[in-house]
Amino acid sequence: MGGVSTAERAERVPKQDRSRATRQRLLEAAVACLAEHGWAGSTVSVVAERAGVSRGAAQHHFPTREDLFTAAVEYVAEERSTALRALFPDGASGDRHAVVAALVDLYTGPLFRAALHLWVAASNEDQLRPRVTELESRVGRETHRIAVDLLAADESVPGVRETVQGLLDMARGLGLANLLTDDTARRERVVEQWAGVLEEVLGQAPRPGPATG
Repeated sequence: MGGVSTAERAERVPKQDRSRATRQRLLEAAVACLAEHGWAGSTVSVVAERAGVSRGAAQHHFPTREDLFTAAVEYVAEERSTALRALFPDGASGDRHAVVAALVDLYTGPLFRAALHLWVAASNEDQLRPRVTELESRVGRETHRIAVDLLAADESVPGVRETVQGLLDMARGLGLANLLTDDTARRERVVEQWAGVLEEVLGQAPRPGPATG
């Protein structure tokens, strides 16, 4: 009777684990290289060396440079979403200032910096542009949904959706500015101002009334 032997099955699991670990190292190395060296300095060979694997092993997981860095930005996006959710595992409990600060922190951190380098590359690389555009569109929708949930925003109220999107655009702008200089004090004042704006706008949203018996 044919089939896979117990020994073969036992060997396959560690191989699968090693493969996943190698892929993870390559993605983390690609993100770090993008953040530190930009697109021009982030070749497959450079990433493979940083990850401690051969170029052939890297190309086994990601046949082209575009495959590698598109996957890296998707990884960045997932990490950004996970990081934001992890800050408020039980919801934000109405603390909109904390949500604004958390969003700004994400956009001024190394994950956003890595994604930004790929955006710049995609603007000049015809093969890369449609893949990054589609990916970032999906990431943008997911980030917006997370922000709406954490802010307890009712988007049926006129102006609320635009205000939430304005918050994300503002956070992205601060992330761009942070590439040149760390202006933490100014960012804190901006966060304070935006938290006040959100309280004013989102506070107009209808709240569920007390249950009646």
